[in-house]
Amino acid sequence: MIGRLAGRVARKSPNAVLVDVGGVGYLVLIPLSTFYALPAEGEAAALEISTQVREDAIQLFGFATEREKRLFEQLIAVSKVGPKLATVVLSGMPVDDLCAAIAAGDVARLTLIPGVGAKTAERLALELRGKVAALSDEAGRGAAAPARPDAGGRVAEDAAAALVNLGYRAKDAEKAVGRAAREGEAGLEGLIRRALSILSG
Repeated sequence: MIGRLAGRVARKSPNAVLVDVGGVGYLVLIPLSTFYALPAEGEAAALEISTQVREDAIQLFGFATEREKRLFEQLIAVSKVGPKLATVVLSGMPVDDLCAAIAAGDVARLTLIPGVGAKTAERLALELRGKVAALSDEAGRGAAAPARPDAGGRVAEDAAAALVNLGYRAKDAEKAVGRAAREGEAGLEGLIRRALSILSG
């Protein structure tokens, strides 16, 4: 099982990164929190990896911190929460906020995340309430890098597409990205981060 990868960022998108390790490219699925922390393409990066083996595929899920990886693995241990939904949950709000919502049993806030219905939110709160307490007390390591402005007119479209991939409706995603842009956000990371805040507010 692969537990960690260190190499160079060959390509990256809001939901995946291709890590070149000694000439071998590993496709790693990531939450938005990890995307924010990635360096530019061509630069060195290290990711904590959770290897998920299915009958028809082996998938690598990567995280900027061990803390995020542990929370991911706790999420997929919950009934009817698979790796894809766990990644969406981690993308839906910052780790500290997610832990706080689970610990408080805040079902209403958890259901704002695409794909998380009331029953799933209740299961998350019930099964993880005690487990996230330790994560809530930890200081997050590997803080996300500040957003960098991106050139080109497709940045807003890419931001909206990333939100649609998470499960938000296209109309809602475009509206949130538009508002974020009007508020002064310009880079892809900044637009996505602010739009998510608007959507979960």
